[in-house]
Amino acid sequence: MGAASAAAACTTPVITVGKGHAMYGLIGKMTVQPGKREELTKLLLDGVAAMPGCLSYIVANDPIDANLLGITEAWESKDAHAASLSLPFVRDAITKARPLITSMSTVAETAPRGGHGLVRS
Repeated sequence: MGAASAAAACTTPVITVGKGHAMYGLIGKMTVQPGKREELTKLLLDGVAAMPGCLSYIVANDPIDANLLGITEAWESKDAHAASLSLPFVRDAITKARPLITSMSTVAETAPRGGHGLVRS
């Protein structure tokens, strides 16, 4: 199936941010304790759908390094992202995840403009 056919087959809406409504994005990476990547992935993904203002939250395995995860996030706003960090289930996940993480870094802060799969909550 070609790219055009694949795109036409998808039904998730495409959104574009209007003037004055900047989304907020983050691209990060986490290095995890050996053998703990799947456990950390589960912690990061549990409850994602319940985060108000989160448009996209993707956790991806690095195909080469078995101890590396990539995280790509899109939020309705920077404030929505900041507010998510005070949610009880997010605080609990952070507490449980910390011992599994050996290092983490923000690769980039972004200002998403739109795209396939971004759905406003």
